[in-house]
Amino acid sequence: MPQQPYSVEQVANLLGLHVKTVRNYVRDGRLKAVRIGKQYRIAREDLEAFLGHPAEPPAAETARRRRHVEASSIVQIDAIAPDEMTTLGNMLMAATASRSPADRPLRVETVYDEERASLKIIIVGGVADTTEVFRLVTTLVGEPA
Repeated sequence: MPQQPYSVEQVANLLGLHVKTVRNYVRDGRLKAVRIGKQYRIAREDLEAFLGHPAEPPAAETARRRRHVEASSIVQIDAIAPDEMTTLGNMLMAATASRSPADRPLRVETVYDEERASLKIIIVGGVADTTEVFRLVTTLVGEPA
């Protein structure tokens, strides 16, 4: 089965370029394309000739996607002094910064309301990683599990 030609947007995503840059390559003749109506289409062979190596298939062609489960959580801690908040925040940031680049993304942010002495910890990441952050918060705050 012949492969569908790429759109300018797909090529831009594959190469990590801006769409205008890819259009300029086409207009300058550096990247061969066919104009269909108001849009350009780039054949896989032409993209590979431009790159000098095989092109990675776009996400639509790779039907085998891995399941991704993510949790978004907000933990609120009331009656926390500014110095405790700073210590807790620094420890959480250090724990997340020491992760391996191969680990799944984990984002932890803190927001402190000084007037209410309230800290909110925003956690976005995989379920297992989020659970570990919960355990760390529980340990650091001293609340029984």
